[in-house]
Amino acid sequence: MFKSKWLSLSLAFALVFVLAACGSKNNDGASSPSASAAAPFESAPASSAAAEEEVKPEDGAKLVVWYSASEKALIDAAAKEFKEKYGIDVEYQDVGPDKSIEKMITDGPAGVGADVFLAVHDRLGSAVQAGVVLPNDLHEEESKSNNSDKSVDAWTIDGTLYGYPMSVETTAVFYNKDLVPNGETPKTWDEVINFAKTFNDPKANKYAYMWEAGNGYWSWGFFGGYGAYVFGKDGTDGSDIGVNSPGGVEAAKFFETLREQVLPIKAGDIKADIKTSLFTSGKLAMNVSGPWQTQEFKKGVKNLGLAQYPTLPNGKPMMPFSGVKGFLVNANTKYPIASKMFAQLVSSESYQQKNFEMFGSLPSNKNVAASSAVSSDPFASVFLKQFDNSTPMPKIAEMNGYWSTQEAILASLWNDKPDAQKTMDTWAQKIKDANASSK
Repeated sequence: MFKSKWLSLSLAFALVFVLAACGSKNNDGASSPSASAAAPFESAPASSAAAEEEVKPEDGAKLVVWYSASEKALIDAAAKEFKEKYGIDVEYQDVGPDKSIEKMITDGPAGVGADVFLAVHDRLGSAVQAGVVLPNDLHEEESKSNNSDKSVDAWTIDGTLYGYPMSVETTAVFYNKDLVPNGETPKTWDEVINFAKTFNDPKANKYAYMWEAGNGYWSWGFFGGYGAYVFGKDGTDGSDIGVNSPGGVEAAKFFETLREQVLPIKAGDIKADIKTSLFTSGKLAMNVSGPWQTQEFKKGVKNLGLAQYPTLPNGKPMMPFSGVKGFLVNANTKYPIASKMFAQLVSSESYQQKNFEMFGSLPSNKNVAASSAVSSDPFASVFLKQFDNSTPMPKIAEMNGYWSTQEAILASLWNDKPDAQKTMDTWAQKIKDANASSK
């Protein structure tokens, strides 16, 4: 765990916040979905307002925020509101959530990292281990009460909440209603296989179902559905590697059959841009992707649908990986109070609603998720159901061993059909070795 010169100050402010909030907080601590929907940028709830009467940003503070360029408009809106409230300028820099923690581990200690940055939860362990992020202490109770348990847990390590949950995501099956039988996607893998027999025409680049088979993010749903796990105890025990568990071996055996039966392409040739091109040109019936492509597919496919994954031959649902995006505060920031206040503002209910409206991002906030705008949306509602049937990516630092080894193993299973047990045993050993060498 890291030590920060701001720790004492943060704890003192946190104590003031708790004493102030205890006398004013209501029982449920959350506003109604209808109120949020009617006025997405209303004033903060009473508990937050009470806290802000006691907690003030540092004099002369100015902030830098890392965020994706494609969604910069959300940061612009939050920066404008923060400037109006506190007179603090917020500068935006284009660093995506998939790269931010690695960059912060390098830039934070050097004094050139952003004050606040968006990240994906699976790299949290590395950030905490490197001591580059501060706990979410000033707004901990509000973050916990307003967001789903799964999203809060994703940003918690050893009982300490670090992140400010913002959105959740997983994968599901987009489909062209004009190409699948009766306009509905097959419900089981047996049905997918039977459909592929009649629909596939490799010479014409025509395929029934496609996903990035050689990628450990996109293919994990098979292994999770057979009961395999990466690390034991809910993904927190790096010493318990479970890819070669009995369920992992059974999943590998089924996985090996799918190239011949469903997708006769080498693993290395299945790329995201190829899938998108085939899908929007009417040559791919079912395309596995995430909510970030919803708007693109709506424009490219006339009769677009979305479904949860097909049921596996063992009768169980697939369990794809899922991620939770959230904001983190740089442990080396000169303005920890202002940074925490901005992180709380931009991840609040109103901004999560705005994020959904502008970009289709799935909210972690319980009120926004339950709102009619989200629950009635035929795409968001399916993704949230699939999220409930997903495995959050483990967030411990040992996940580096998984990511650095998965591509070669899955490509071998897909392309060469080796012995499943030996291959999965090899994978487990490679994960172990990779993590040992990094210590």
